[in-house]
Amino acid sequence: MVLSDGSRKYKAAIYIRVSKDDGDKMESNSISNQRTLIRSFLQNKPEIEICSERIDDGYSGVSFDRPAVREMLRDIREGSVNCVVVKDLSRFGRNYIETGRYIEQVFPFMGVRFIAINDGFDSASKLSQSDGMIIPFKNLINDAYSRDISIKVRSGQNIRRRQGDYIGAFPLYGYFRSAENKYKLVIDDYAAMTIRDIFKWKIQGMSNQGIARRLNAMGILSPLEYKRMLGWAYSTSFQLQPVAKWSAASVLRVLKNEIYTGTMIQGKESSPNYKIKKRFKKPPAQWMKVADTHQAIISKDDFALVKRLMAADTRTAPENDDLHLFSGLLQCGSCHHGMIRRPVKSGGKTYVYYVCRTQKTDRKKCTGRSRIGELKLTACVLEVLQKVIHTACEMDEILDYIDALPLKQADVQKTDLRIQKKQEEYSHCQKNILELYEDYKKGIVNQDHYFAWKSNYEENCRQIKEAVKLLNEERWNFFNNYELQNGWIEEFRKYKEIRELTRPLLASLIEKIEVTDKNTLRVYFTFSTEFERVYHTGGGFTGKTK
Repeated sequence: MVLSDGSRKYKAAIYIRVSKDDGDKMESNSISNQRTLIRSFLQNKPEIEICSERIDDGYSGVSFDRPAVREMLRDIREGSVNCVVVKDLSRFGRNYIETGRYIEQVFPFMGVRFIAINDGFDSASKLSQSDGMIIPFKNLINDAYSRDISIKVRSGQNIRRRQGDYIGAFPLYGYFRSAENKYKLVIDDYAAMTIRDIFKWKIQGMSNQGIARRLNAMGILSPLEYKRMLGWAYSTSFQLQPVAKWSAASVLRVLKNEIYTGTMIQGKESSPNYKIKKRFKKPPAQWMKVADTHQAIISKDDFALVKRLMAADTRTAPENDDLHLFSGLLQCGSCHHGMIRRPVKSGGKTYVYYVCRTQKTDRKKCTGRSRIGELKLTACVLEVLQKVIHTACEMDEILDYIDALPLKQADVQKTDLRIQKKQEEYSHCQKNILELYEDYKKGIVNQDHYFAWKSNYEENCRQIKEAVKLLNEERWNFFNNYELQNGWIEEFRKYKEIRELTRPLLASLIEKIEVTDKNTLRVYFTFSTEFERVYHTGGGFTGKTK
């Protein structure tokens, strides 16, 4: 289009960008400041008509993969825009090569006029076109400035990591940021209860999937949904469903996170440089670990125990939530590889044997005779355990451990808090229904959307009520079935009177069991070092089947 004076008519897109990552001075480079400056400048340009305003808020100028830039280029290709106006060259980009390519090649080829106000550049001006050295030089300075800021930011972050300061965008599930110091973590008591339960159930022998099923049945919000309930603008690549539920993978992430022991671990990922944003994982040796930076949710002993259990072969059948009694504990005394459970049917009955995994696949690699029946194994381990516990009665550490075990009242208080939280969720959901109805009456929400959202809220209310019912049942069981749920603790208190093996007992006390043949095994306890020092056992306790 041509004006009456013969000049060309331009349809302009205002482009605005601001980013803390580039070290921007937020006051002078704010969105409102850029908008005001550009519009004031264009008031004296009658040949330029503003058609669109594109804004990238929080995007670094190093990369041109920005939403507003993509939209602006689409408008240019469609012919609705033939002029781009920015405050200065650094707002358009801080990548020397890419910025120069757009200004010197892409825009001229597409017939687009480019104006950088503060840099005095206008591609339609003959003066700007003749000044070919200044613009590349300014782009180079902007690029160097971005690189310098990146180096300073990375250096500052590394210093804080070495000091044990938490620099993540959001606090880890189970923690809040301290009100006094945003770089310090403090325990979120409600979420911490779930963390402790996950570790407790894992030690008791539940599989990761079984733990996830139990948490979902209790109505415990997953970490993502819990953060959303707190009002955090949090997103993650792990979410696969509209409403994130607990899964075996999310339980595993909790069980593997050493931060819950009070040790700060950061710097697990990085990017090659300030221009490439793609992340890569760093080897554990390069992680930054600082011990005792915040209050622990899980003791180091429990974390080490769970780590040891997960390192063993503790898989379950898909339909089972609990592990077998000796899962991950049995080893071949000859090749020291794990043993596998093999049910055998004979005479209408099923007998269970444990055999060397290596022998099963390649007899040449293991010439031992590590095969033992489950009944013999159980009886022998029980006998060894009874003898060791009898000896351990003389050790004050065991007495201190028993006395330090939590009472049932702590479990009741924990369940009461969960019930309170679910009731708060219910009230919040009811409030949303009322507000939705008000919006429907005012015409803000149409009928279809109203009934769709109302149905979602009502379903949430139903699930919350069901969760509260289960929590109340669990609270009642704490009082009536406490001795049944924690019978192994009471038997351990009696020492010599342990008559039955349980998964929690084996997982807590036994490191491994080596099977030499069908009649001989050797049990290694987690506290073998203490026994060697006091009783000179020579490592492990030998048992003979009868």
